[in-house]
Amino acid sequence: MSSKAIEGLKPALLWQHFYELSQIPRPSKREEKAVEFVREYARRNNFKFDEDKVGNIVIHVPASKGKEKSPTIVLQGHVDMVCEMNKGTKHDFDKDPIKLINTGEWITADGTTLGADNGIGVAAGMAVALDKSAVHGPLELLCTIDEETGMTGVNELQPKFIKGKTLLNMDSEEDGAFYVGCSGGQDTAGIFNLEYTRTRKNFAAYELMVTGLKGGHSGLDIIQQRANSIKLLGQLLSQLNVNFQIAKISGGSLRNAIPREAEAVILFDPKDLLKVKKVIKNFIASSLLEYKAVDPKLTVTLKKLRIKLARVLKLNLQIRLLML
Repeated sequence: MSSKAIEGLKPALLWQHFYELSQIPRPSKREEKAVEFVREYARRNNFKFDEDKVGNIVIHVPASKGKEKSPTIVLQGHVDMVCEMNKGTKHDFDKDPIKLINTGEWITADGTTLGADNGIGVAAGMAVALDKSAVHGPLELLCTIDEETGMTGVNELQPKFIKGKTLLNMDSEEDGAFYVGCSGGQDTAGIFNLEYTRTRKNFAAYELMVTGLKGGHSGLDIIQQRANSIKLLGQLLSQLNVNFQIAKISGGSLRNAIPREAEAVILFDPKDLLKVKKVIKNFIASSLLEYKAVDPKLTVTLKKLRIKLARVLKLNLQIRLLML
């Protein structure tokens, strides 16, 4: 659907620029094609621009007639995007364009993140610069790189790269709202020495998955109290009232995104299958009581695997992982 998704949307300039940007692969730290898109936009519209050593670009937009002496305003957005996709979605963020979908109320993406953070902000700056009805003083469109995984662009911004004293960060969520401040984050690295033991002979392998969650931005959406798939999976495993072994456990993909999916490969005696299914059923019911309003599509699945595994995590490590 993609290009048809924006047909008839107003303002047309904004949506056209957002669509064009959405067709350009732009993972954090690999935004070269998006940076070239910004350069080409400036050249095509005869705007002067400057570029620094890390890839930030500032486009100089002349003032509307009669507003030449007004203060310069900086409109800033970042060109990189969070790259996440649902399990089973086939998408290469280094090569493939985002497939836009119009739901009638929202523009979303087909199984991937949309990239409106902050593609819509960059598009808004581009649209204002070309909108004949917009009356403004001198503008600087500041397009920075690598916001999502390190804030590299803004951290490396050099003095005098921009001249404006007032900057509007076009990276927000609510129409008609202005924010003064920012959100922050902290990374924690947990390191474990993997210790393995042999698989019990009578145990069979099963894939246990928590899916269907909305996820979202760890800074902006955390207030929504959405479910965390990794935490749910850990809680479920801790509630299993049978002997089991963990061969693999994983979940989430980015440090600044609430994990939507998590999975584990576990082994237990097939004779305990009904017990395990009962625990899962009760877990789903209790979890939906807590999260139905914000994550009504929470799903837990258990599937038997036709594989033989020679080793699993040692029991002491398994216990430590589930206590986190």
